[in-house]
Amino acid sequence: MIAENLARIRAKIAEAAARCGRRPEEVTLVAVSKSHGPEAVREAFEAGQILFGENRVQEGRAKAEVLPNTIRWHLIGHLQSNKVRQALGTFERIQGVDTVKLARDINRIGGELGLFPKILLEVNVAGEGSKFGFEPEALRVSMEEILRLERVTVEGLMTIPPYSETPEDSRRHFATLRELRDRLAKEFNVPLPELSMGMSGDFSLAIEEGATIVRVGTALFGER
Repeated sequence: MIAENLARIRAKIAEAAARCGRRPEEVTLVAVSKSHGPEAVREAFEAGQILFGENRVQEGRAKAEVLPNTIRWHLIGHLQSNKVRQALGTFERIQGVDTVKLARDINRIGGELGLFPKILLEVNVAGEGSKFGFEPEALRVSMEEILRLERVTVEGLMTIPPYSETPEDSRRHFATLRELRDRLAKEFNVPLPELSMGMSGDFSLAIEEGATIVRVGTALFGER
């Protein structure tokens, strides 16, 4: 079942990329394995999926310890400062950096561990009170300080748009993130190649709006 789902998702990625004149290779699939056991991750891995995303540090670390070390991991959930040290030992990219303080902590602990962490900055594009992330203007104000951190590489932006029964509702939020990325890259003269946006219900739309990373869980593994 997982292998069939993976093939179906990859086909949809290719179709969405073709619609907007992009190559499928420009889009990275992160298989969101939160709340699914190591056996499900192994099944997806054996079907050819290499990159997985976890929301919680401890859950991701526990799976990484019992699965092949060729599997790659991204942390896609909110990271608390007291979990940074553990996270940097497991995850090759921290996607949800949502405050300057967290970026500073990642930079400092990365230095202590001899690492150069790769991060994405999370943007709350819709201004939802229940969501983590920088407000777009607040990120612009904070960007210079974050870019000065000597150990951290800011590779781009990520967002989680408001839930809607109508996937098309997400399109404007994806466009907002892309436009913000373009403005920041120009203003600060820095490459920000990655846009992590789009999940099971709307990843095709996200690709049409410029996503380079899509985070898909339910469509691959089924309901948690």
